[in-house]
Amino acid sequence: MSGIEPHLYEFVSRAIAQDSPTLLPLAGDASNRRYFRAVHDKESWVLMCWEPFDPKNYPFLSVLNHFHKNGVHVPEVVAQSPEQGLVLLEDLGDLTLERKYWESQNTEGRMLFYKMALDEIIKIHCQSTLDRSKCTAFDIEFNTEKLLWEMNYGLDNLILGVLKFQLTEAQKKEIQSIFTDICTTLHQQPKVICHRDYHSRNLMIKLNKMCVIDFQDARMGPIQYDLVSLFKDSYVDMSDEMAQQLISYYLENTKNQLPYTYSAGEFQHIYEIQSIQRCFKACGSFASFYHQRNDKRYLKYLTPTLKRVLKSLNQFSQYKLFSDLLLDSGSLEKDYEKL
Repeated sequence: MSGIEPHLYEFVSRAIAQDSPTLLPLAGDASNRRYFRAVHDKESWVLMCWEPFDPKNYPFLSVLNHFHKNGVHVPEVVAQSPEQGLVLLEDLGDLTLERKYWESQNTEGRMLFYKMALDEIIKIHCQSTLDRSKCTAFDIEFNTEKLLWEMNYGLDNLILGVLKFQLTEAQKKEIQSIFTDICTTLHQQPKVICHRDYHSRNLMIKLNKMCVIDFQDARMGPIQYDLVSLFKDSYVDMSDEMAQQLISYYLENTKNQLPYTYSAGEFQHIYEIQSIQRCFKACGSFASFYHQRNDKRYLKYLTPTLKRVLKSLNQFSQYKLFSDLLLDSGSLEKDYEKL
């Protein structure tokens, strides 16, 4: 059994009504959950292992069912054991949008799959938001406090943690003022259901369908949060030109469905502010894996993501102290892969 707990085999055997399934550990991303591919003959499933849960109020199942009801492609639930924290899911395979991006030889090929990804997020932002039936995503939101926590996560783990850059009390106060202004502006935007981590590693392609995973943290927030996650994804190098084409596709296909109609200038203004917040949050996550766990796998994504933060910051003169901090701390010059 290769060190895999016997109760996992027992659960899968009962669920598929077959003896002796094979369980193969799947490499996780940044999650505390564990995943296994369960294989029997020519069939396979994915086993998700986490903490015991209440099936009536479990975010993973609540959001999955709500999305499924509104046409979002999500994995089918085959079986569950709430007391053991186990869920057996449809196997969506291994083809991520990230892999498809790097395999595609030109922008046209990539655009096809990114439009499929936008079709799914449109169902989340529009149909799933308009359907006000019970879902845990409606109970939490990206408010000023949550957005501010994410930005401070970047400050604590990257600037103060990995780079060990010291701030004066005056600088701390000014940075917090900038962070608060950014996060308050975003909180004041009209809100839809946000996936919260809508990037190329959480989008799977199976039988020419784009399928959404890792949605359990869905909450109410501005539309730009998910769009920045997708278009300024640290795992790919999407050009600004491609991103703008996709933004046009999104806006054209959400006309009269979103809670607020943005002018092109208004949308872009909030999109750039969201880029500062979301990309700096991603930097905090990458830095935390090293700072807290000595996990170096994500360090290579820091420099390109920081460049995106700085590029957006440079459009706002009132945030100059923040861009100065990134430069003065040496964050863009550091060779993170040599840590």
